[in-house]
Amino acid sequence: MKFTACKGFFNHKKPDMKGIILLLAIISIISVVLCLGLGPVYVSPGNTARILMSKIPGIGDEIPHTWQQVDENIVVGLRLPRVCLGMVVGASLSVIGVAMQALVRNQLADPFILGVSSGASAAATLGMLFGAFSFLGKYSLSISAFIGAVATIIAVYSLSRVHGRINIAQLLLSGVAISMIMDGVTRVITLSAPNALGLHNATFWMSGSLAGAKWGYLKLPLIVLLVCMVILTINYRGLNLLLLGEENAGSLGINVKRLQKLLILVASLMSGVTIAVSGTIGFVGLMVPHFTRLLVGGDHRRVLPVSALLGGILVVWVDVLARMLIAPEELPVGILTAIIGGPLFIFLLRRKNRVN
Repeated sequence: MKFTACKGFFNHKKPDMKGIILLLAIISIISVVLCLGLGPVYVSPGNTARILMSKIPGIGDEIPHTWQQVDENIVVGLRLPRVCLGMVVGASLSVIGVAMQALVRNQLADPFILGVSSGASAAATLGMLFGAFSFLGKYSLSISAFIGAVATIIAVYSLSRVHGRINIAQLLLSGVAISMIMDGVTRVITLSAPNALGLHNATFWMSGSLAGAKWGYLKLPLIVLLVCMVILTINYRGLNLLLLGEENAGSLGINVKRLQKLLILVASLMSGVTIAVSGTIGFVGLMVPHFTRLLVGGDHRRVLPVSALLGGILVVWVDVLARMLIAPEELPVGILTAIIGGPLFIFLLRRKNRVN
């Protein structure tokens, strides 16, 4: 009986979207509370919840003070911005994956297929190792990574235009070529590193990490995520039809050229902003959209919000593992997403093949 109810809950053709969104929202809140307390210094879920509620205007004074000040400093000052950034980064990577897979009509596409991460890494390592962007101040790393990502996507977009239109095959090939060039540039920069500490920091950042999370890093990615989510949701019908092919989508009233440009712009903007604050966290944008389609089907009106919530939950929990497995040291999040996500993704593919 329970299995039947669960099967109806995640029905491909007509899933209970209100129930699914509510369930994932509750899981997200629980994950935030639990993850704030987990780490080298443990804070109980009860104290974590009370600390958070004490910061809410109007009811904060009514909350009994059962925690130490050091717990509050850890939860609010160190872990809360990191967990919030993890939710935003995970949601952004998942949404980018959905957009890119619709653009190239391939479920194996991911947020970094156009070489955006390679361009961001090249610019960021140049700044970290040689101080090329030090004039930008304390946010030089984020800004330099964003500049590299934008420069790369402009180059890829320019090379992909054939007779004034975007050629998907040439877009992918241009992305691969530019990515290889930027990877080569990054290797030259790292091999020329003036000191071992700078090289370690650059390598750690390129592997993906939320260790440097600050409240100042959260505003821009959150705004970009919300704006791009609205844009993609408004164009969900176009995303659905684009999977049928350009000619079919055009015959059904979709301005394919405009939609392709919009998807490239949205994916590039989100990729650049996300990589700038977290480095390269792979596999999330590939695995989460695929898993979402297994749960709620292929309608992008359903896929977009569910992917965003699942991606945020995944990155937050992987980040907890990253800072606990070898505490007090921590692992890059990108390494763990690959180690965990690879086998899980293979399992899902094999399971889908058996069902089909």
